[in-house]
This record gives sequence, structure tokens and C-alpha cells, in this order.
Amino acid sequence: MNRLLKSILIVFLLVVFGASAFGLGLAIGRTDAEPTTVQAAQAGFDASPPDALPTSEVADTLNSVDFHTFWQVWDLVYEKFIDREALDPTNLEYGAIEGLIKALGDEGHTVFLTPQELTRQKSDISGKFQGIGAYVGMRNGLPVIVAPFDGSPADKAGIRAGDIIMEVDGEDVTSWSLNDIVEVIRGTAGTEVVLTVIRADEATSLEIAITRGEITVPAATWAMLPGTQVALIRLSQFSANANDEITQAIKGAEDAGAEALIVDVRNNPGGLLDQAIRVTSQFLKDGNVLQQEDAQGNRKPYPVKEGGLATDIPMVVLVNRGSASSSEIFAGAIQDHDRGPVVGETTFGTGTVLEPFTLDDGSGLMLGTSQWLTANGRLIRKQGIEPDVVVEMPMGTDLLSPGQVEEMTPDDLLGSEDAQMLKALELLGALPES
Repeated sequence: MNRLLKSILIVFLLVVFGASAFGLGLAIGRTDAEPTTVQAAQAGFDASPPDALPTSEVADTLNSVDFHTFWQVWDLVYEKFIDREALDPTNLEYGAIEGLIKALGDEGHTVFLTPQELTRQKSDISGKFQGIGAYVGMRNGLPVIVAPFDGSPADKAGIRAGDIIMEVDGEDVTSWSLNDIVEVIRGTAGTEVVLTVIRADEATSLEIAITRGEITVPAATWAMLPGTQVALIRLSQFSANANDEITQAIKGAEDAGAEALIVDVRNNPGGLLDQAIRVTSQFLKDGNVLQQEDAQGNRKPYPVKEGGLATDIPMVVLVNRGSASSSEIFAGAIQDHDRGPVVGETTFGTGTVLEPFTLDDGSGLMLGTSQWLTANGRLIRKQGIEPDVVVEMPMGTDLLSPGQVEEMTPDDLLGSEDAQMLKALELLGALPES
């Protein structure tokens, strides 16, 4: 299929499926161990497989499944497939496992990781890596930029959330797996990669050259919005340093005279559960942050930690379709406690809790064994958090960041296309005078 026809087809799909949520996937760029970004509330990666599986249940399942067809296909592939070099038994085994996991329907969460991918995953929470600096996922079967990191090479080169990746260095990747796409995009700092992307609002494809770099992704940044006494706090991920950085941001905003806060978790793909609890607790006095429910319906509450720094200051939370996992825990808790309005678009709906299992060959399984509920018991999985005030914005709209607003005048702010930010200021009664 030539590029023009493919562009037309993809634009059509974007129009038809424009309201669909992003499927969160992989971070483009990490250190030598560059991780996939299964955005989950996870305690760590040192969990060992259980000593014994529930033998009777497994036996009953195996007795009800006929694997004859699987082995028949396996034998036919080895006997007749033309590309003999592709017949790597480990790759075929891993591919079969990935198909099994995909059939569970826990898109963007439960995942099988090869030994190499597991090594990368373990370093994900560091926030330091090499690459272009963007999260990539699958949307309606197509590779899409979920979000470029603020100030990253991808961001500076003009990559936007919602960009559909068609080619990498001139090679069509629209039918590739997410892992394979990440492998060809990431790389050593100082080297260049060219992405061919299309956007929903543009009929032609764009070629964007990006020089990979050393990237440190701050969990939280902040700035005062011009002409207001409102601080914008951007929370980009719930990594291991999130609570420390949100604490610094809150203190900095208070010292600058902030009388209200806008906490932006748009395009925040999530992170660690303990950080979600600690960060959320900075804004709540008591009660629960969330509940966790297992397969038997048993629920475990996670209470607010005492000593929050911003429990009384007026606030608004911004969310969109790229807000997932821990971001949804945060927004749901703020909503359930009537702490402040949530503004934007319904979030992704990532609500399973991943339990890590290290397998005998060094590979890993991140398996959704329970699910999150909001403090009041609302389901997050496949539902998402519906904002109190819905403000839809086209894909690719420039979302204001603290770095941008520092350089703005009040008139610049009022003229911004970030309608969600302006609605938040309106709700706070803090729109600047033009």
C-alpha cells in the first residue's frame, strides 16, 4: 500500500474512532536497560513465582483444553514455512505466550516480558534514560504517540500526542508489534531517527527528524500562571521520586504566593502505587485514597497518609484520555473526597493491579490479579474517571506546561488553545484580565 493510500485510510480510522482511548505502551528511550512502560501500581520486580499453582484448578482447565490444534500448527510451521531462518523456537514460544496474554483483554497492562524486556522494566522508575523521550502505545491497531515528555527531544522536534507513527527511518512500521517499533526508535544519545507521522487534522504525512538525547524526566514541575495567584503543577509520572518532587512543588508555589492550584495529570501514564498514595495524601486530610479488590471480591482500603501539605488550598485537577493508572487513582480520590473539580476528558481506564512473576528462563509475567476502585468503590478498569466538567480538545492540541507559561503574558495565556486550562482558571475565579 503506497503512502498516500495508507495516509487516507489512517485519517479515516482516526475520524471513525476518534473518541477511543489510547492503549498505553512503551517508553521510547532508556539507558542500556531501556524498559517497557507497563504503567502499574507495582511493589517491585523481585517477586518469585508461587511454590505451587492451584493444582486441581489447573488440572481441570488442562483437561478441558485440547492442545492438538496448537501442536498441529507448530508442526506445520516447522515443516513447511518458507523462511527457515525465522524458525527460532524461543521466539515462537514467546509469541504464543504473548498471544495468550493478549486474549485476556487487559490491554496495556497485563504483559509478558522477555528477559531483556524485564531487565529494562526494572529500571523504568529511575526517570533517567537515553532516547527521544516519548510514550508510545497502540490505538485501534496503530502505533501512536501517547505523550512526549516535557522538554524532551521528541517534544522539541514537534512530536505531539496523538501522532500516528507510519514509518521509522523510511521503513513502514504500521503492522509491527509495539516492542519492535520501540526497538528501532530508541537508541544512543546523539544519533538521529526520522519518524514519519500523520495527524488527525492534517491530510499529509510529516517527516520529523529527532536527535536522541540524555533525558531526565522530572515527576513534577510547577510555575505561576501569569496574571494570577494560581500555580500550575504538572505531574508527568508517578515514579519513585514523585512524592519528593510534588512536595517541593507545593512548597515553592506557597512561597510564591499561590492561592490556588491546578494539578495537571494529562498524558500521565501512571507509575507506582505507593507514590500514588503519598502524592494524593498531600491533598487530603483523611479517609481512603483507593480500594483494591481481588478476584473473590475482597477489598483492601489504602488510607490517606497524615501530614498533607495542601489539604485546604483550592484546587482543580486536569485529566485527558492519556491519564492512566496512578493518575486515575489520584483524580478519583480528589473527586470522591469533593476536594476539587476534575476537568477534561474521561481517562484511559487502567484499573488492574499487576503482580510480578519471574519465570524460570528469566522472563517475566506482569499479571493483573486484582483491580482498583476509587475511595467510594467506583470501578476504574475499562471505565476510567469521568471528569466533573467535560472539556474535549482535538488530538494534538498544545497543552500548556510550566516551562511554557513562565514565558507567557496574561494575554498569551488567555489566547491559548488549552481550553481545559482556561476552564480550570474560570472555575477558580482566577482568569487574568486582558
